[in-house]
Parts: sequence; C-alpha cells; structure tokens
Amino acid sequence: MKLKTFKKGIHPKEYKNYTEMKPLERLPLPDEVFIPLQQHIGAPCKPMVEKGQLVKTGELIGRGTGFISSRIHASISGKVKTIDSFPHPLGVNSQMIHIVGDGNDEWINSTEKSDNWEELSSEEIVELVQEAGIVGMGGAAFPSHVKLSPPKGKTIDTFILNGCECEPYLTADHRMMVEQTEAVILGTRIIMKALGVSKAIIGIESNKPDAIEKVARGVATYPGIVVVPLKVKYPQGAEKMLIKATINREVPTGGLPLDVGVVVNNVGTAIAVAEAITIKKPLIERVVSITGDGIHEPKNVIARIGTPFQNMIDFCGGLAEETVKVIMGGPMMGIAQHTLKVPVIKATSGILCLTESSVVKNKEYPCIQCGTCVDTCPMNLLPTRLARFAKIENWEMAEELGILNCVECGSCAFVCPSQIPLVQQIRVGKLRVNEKKQKEKLETVKS
Repeated sequence: MKLKTFKKGIHPKEYKNYTEMKPLERLPLPDEVFIPLQQHIGAPCKPMVEKGQLVKTGELIGRGTGFISSRIHASISGKVKTIDSFPHPLGVNSQMIHIVGDGNDEWINSTEKSDNWEELSSEEIVELVQEAGIVGMGGAAFPSHVKLSPPKGKTIDTFILNGCECEPYLTADHRMMVEQTEAVILGTRIIMKALGVSKAIIGIESNKPDAIEKVARGVATYPGIVVVPLKVKYPQGAEKMLIKATINREVPTGGLPLDVGVVVNNVGTAIAVAEAITIKKPLIERVVSITGDGIHEPKNVIARIGTPFQNMIDFCGGLAEETVKVIMGGPMMGIAQHTLKVPVIKATSGILCLTESSVVKNKEYPCIQCGTCVDTCPMNLLPTRLARFAKIENWEMAEELGILNCVECGSCAFVCPSQIPLVQQIRVGKLRVNEKKQKEKLETVKS
C-alpha cells in the first residue's frame, strides 16, 4: 500500500535509535523550579502570587492578559522565592516565578477521576482546557482553548491528531502513543466533542509500527476515528503538510487549518486534555526526549515544567566530555542553548546533546542558483530570493514573495550546497515584515 504524504520535503537521517525503545521515566521532584510567565504564543501571563507566598502543586500562579494567552500553574509545592528575570530557553532573559520546593508535592485539588465528561457541553470542555493552561505541545505552544473555539462562520468537520514526530532524534510522542494509548484516544474523543465533529484522523509516520498497531487497535471500537500511516518525510508533522497528506486539502496562502474545516493537535496535547477534563489536572509536566551522542544515558523523561535542564541532564548520566552543543527541540527547528540553567517549558519536546563529530560546521559560499531549496520547500516558496531580500532589507519584496508563509522547517538550509543560513535570514525577514505591518496598522488607527 502506497503511504500518504505531501509534495517536496526532505529525508534527513532519523537518529531515533537513541531513545525510541526507551520507556518513559519520571524525573525525581526538583528542589526548585523556574516557571516563565511567557511560554506560549500570545500575551504573557500576569503573576497571581507574591514573593514569600506558599503555593501548592497545580495552583494557579499566572493568568493570561488576553484571549490568546495561557495560564500557568505551580509545578511543585513550596515557597515563591522571587519573581525576576532568568535565562529562557528561547535565548532571552524573561520574567519567571522561582519556587523553592518543600519536597511534599502537596496538590491544591484532589485528582480523583471523573467519568462524566460526555455530559459536558463543548463550552464547558473549552473552559476546562483554558483553566488547565494547555497549549500545543508539539513545539508551537499555541493556546489550545483558542483552537477549540473556531470563530463564527468557520465550520470544522475533521479533527487531525498529529503523531508524526518527524524531527530527527525526538521520540517523546512515539513513547506516549505506545505507553499512554488510552489517554491519547480519550483526549481525541474529548476534543472531537468540543469541536462537534464525528470524524478524526490520527496521522503516524510508518517508522513507528508499534504505535500504529497499538493506537489502531485502541480506536477499533470508535468508528469515527481512523489511524492513517504516513510516509517518513520531513516536515510531515507541520500542520499544512499533515492536512494535505491525510485529507488532500490545501490551506490557502496566509490561511489557517480552520479555513479548510480542520483543527490539528499533537498527541501530548490530547493527553493533557484528557487529564484536565477527567482529573482536573493542569499542565504542570510534559514528556521530554533527552537524546543524542552527547548524553551518557539517553532517555524519555516525564518532567515538571520549570525544571532546569541541568537536572534533566544529570538524571541521564551527564554530558559526554566531547559534547559541544545542547539544543532545545530537534536539529531542524530547535534552539541552541548557552546555559543549562534554562527551564523546561510547555514547548520543550526534547533536549538534544551533540558532540563535535555530530555538529555540522558550515562555511558559507555564494549561492550557485541551483534551485535545490525551491525543489524541497513544502510551502512552494523561493527561499534563496527571500533570504536575499531579507539581507538587503527589501521588506516590500520579501512580503510580496510570501515570506510570512515560511514555516521555518529548515528544509532549504538542509539541502543548500552553499550552506547558506537561509532559515536564519528568512526568520529575521519575517520579524521585520511583521514589525513593518504592525507599524502601518498603528499609523492607520491614529489617522
């Protein structure tokens, strides 16, 4: 049977072997956590606690200041030591709530299971998801309650659960599908009810046959849910690529999945939704793959939000002596870290540790006009021209050529024979174009 996929894309080496067969392990409770007020797309949170205040696990400590925002909760019980600026894994210093634990892990609410979720209305489900501070856990960290609240005029008919995990090295989603299958399926059913849809597709790349078999067996009694095995290709897990591969719909330029009647969520998000609805558990932990040839004992770890990277690495036997780079996420879209004091956030899917032999040393050469980047771009853009316009600060032409449609997957830079840092240049261009558009919008309002 021919596996479904999208056009273009690339086939990087997978490197899943480090952790794909490693069962989930729970990290010991950290002595302290650093919980950023900004770890989601949208407005940052406003702190709801003060220095010296005692908090319990699961207690609300930060509330969003707008609809597109996400609440944050204490991931351990203890005392708020300070609210101050600390290193953030996105490469900046950011306001965080620093909690020193008491070692008791005392929860604010009972987590007694409730089985009456089917009696809840869509609005009640969305409200509970918002209260739990759930965001997209595949890396984008978009507030989930917003996704589950399509605007009037947008009819959703299909829910797609993303189990692709196409980034090299990462295996957190794979292990969740294998070990927490029931929660994945329950979360899918709850999201379907919230959206009012009767059809759901669970897309899983074919390099995870155990996950495909186990999830397919689990959904066999739910006729509205099907598992679709997909070809192993990057970036198969990108929303627009996944929609094209599974149901052959194309999201329009500048559009969103809801424009073609679809909502997409990650398997980790589905589990978080299941826990929020059935045991009122907020998002205070997540699964992280600690992997690569630069870590002594690669593992898939369940860790509390706010746990310093150093704790995670120590739990995995420490860094190898030859390690030269640590990345949050995968090698294609991840962010290199300059310190291990940064905390696990809701979007931390992996901690990739690489030795010198695994790090590509790029020496940039002039573009040879080979067109390889164009041939691989899944968004049908002209990466080399977008990068050039960004470099010479021609924001008008960059916008005209669709720079804002770039999903920053890194496929173009991966295949570039001249080793031009196309993604970095395009990312700067997107930032400047957005700033320009925002400035124009403000000037229009003033006039």
